[in-house]
Amino acid sequence: MSNVNEMVDKLLQELRRGTITIAVLSQLEKPQYGYSLVSILADKGIQVEAGTLYPLLRRLEKQGLLISEWDTNEARPRKFYVLSPLGKDVYIKLLDEWKKMASNMAGLIEGGGIENGDD
Repeated sequence: MSNVNEMVDKLLQELRRGTITIAVLSQLEKPQYGYSLVSILADKGIQVEAGTLYPLLRRLEKQGLLISEWDTNEARPRKFYVLSPLGKDVYIKLLDEWKKMASNMAGLIEGGGIENGDD
């Protein structure tokens, strides 16, 4: 059984890696800083470690999908991220692809699987 759990954990990790970018982009129409993103995503059932999120934010910014700006008005400066115009276009296309994939997967799963134990 632990072998099954280990395998499921590894596959879930791969699945999350592929979807976390869409989850993050979906929350950046309004400026957010890293911790606020972690909280928002957690409230919506998406657990993201800070060690995963911050490198992702830097990578997305480097790719031109995000714009960042420091807010120094508070005692503790915070770096806010928001979608760039390119990021908005990419997010819309990714979302379309995600919806198609989710629909296709639902068709595959509902069309026949191992749930009933029948082949």
